Amino acid sequence: MKLTGNTIFITGGGSGIGRGLAEALHKRGNKVIISGRRKQNLQETLDANAGMDAVSLDVNDPQIVKETIENLIKRYPSLNVVINNAGIMQLDAAEREIDDEVLVSTVSTNLLAPIRVTSAFIDHLKKQPNATIAYVSSVLAFVPLAGTAVYSATKAAVHSYAMSQRYKLRNTSVEVLEIAPPWVRTDLLNSREEERAMPLDDFIAQTMTALETASTEVLVEAATGLRNNPGPQEHGFVNQFNDLVADLNQAA
Repeated sequence: MKLTGNTIFITGGGSGIGRGLAEALHKRGNKVIISGRRKQNLQETLDANAGMDAVSLDVNDPQIVKETIENLIKRYPSLNVVINNAGIMQLDAAEREIDDEVLVSTVSTNLLAPIRVTSAFIDHLKKQPNATIAYVSSVLAFVPLAGTAVYSATKAAVHSYAMSQRYKLRNTSVEVLEIAPPWVRTDLLNSREEERAMPLDDFIAQTMTALETASTEVLVEAATGLRNNPGPQEHGFVNQFNDLVADLNQAA
């Protein structure tokens, strides 16, 4: 991905990984527009980054997404990068009846929304000389965390969709990237102070380096072991991973 001279739209850009990417790309001289539902977070990000823009957006409302993106394209005709970062992570219980609210909200925000947002941009992006679609998935797409089974499943679906879209766009000016973070210190599951998680600044710095050369997936070193898990023996590794998480939680 070209890291300068872009006009970039980032969903969920008011906090966590979204804000980290927005600020890093803003510092490189790109025009960055962030979106989110929490106006206070958006405003705090704007106040700290002069020249960055923001729009309030509920990615779960198809009509609002359509109207907002139509307006963004009119306002920023050179917009050429879309980063689908907005997501939620909630504990669930795959061993018993699932909470339907958790199920619907997680699938809607993590899977339907990025597809919906990208779809609204796709014709515009194909007209740009160089364009990028990026999806923020997770290493849990490859090694599911049993306590967040629905979240893990949505990220696996995002990985699959990105591969299909990358193939379909292979003869266009649009590249499709997947950013698969490890456990990072963000608001997801209240991990901002979690010492076992990767510091956000370190993750953003390594991700920016990886973005310069990536053609498919964007991985930091801490993510590679879990990313490489899928294969004939993956079930054993998934069981070991979840046993380890359970043991760590009991010891905490």
